[in-house]
Amino acid sequence: MSQVVEAPVEVQKPSSKDVPLDERPWVVIVWNDPINLMSYVTLVLQQLFGYSRTRATRLMLQVHQEGKAAVSTGTREKAELDVSRLHAHGLWATMQQD
Repeated sequence: MSQVVEAPVEVQKPSSKDVPLDERPWVVIVWNDPINLMSYVTLVLQQLFGYSRTRATRLMLQVHQEGKAAVSTGTREKAELDVSRLHAHGLWATMQQD
């Protein structure tokens, strides 16, 4: 009768290089513009994404001071929807894969 002995297998955690491009998340970016008031941008971020006033204000200030801020992440379809909703509210937004 033969005895089966299991050898330990080393498994490496995949790095971001190993993750297929289709599975990496998409990031929605809001860009600064000279048209919209800061209070309006804060309100839109609260309404569209359910952010608290504090978080929406922090993101708005990042847009104002740094020129842009990442406001959501997710699948390509979700990012496309978020960009479309931001455009419908008059904000300049784009998406890119992380």
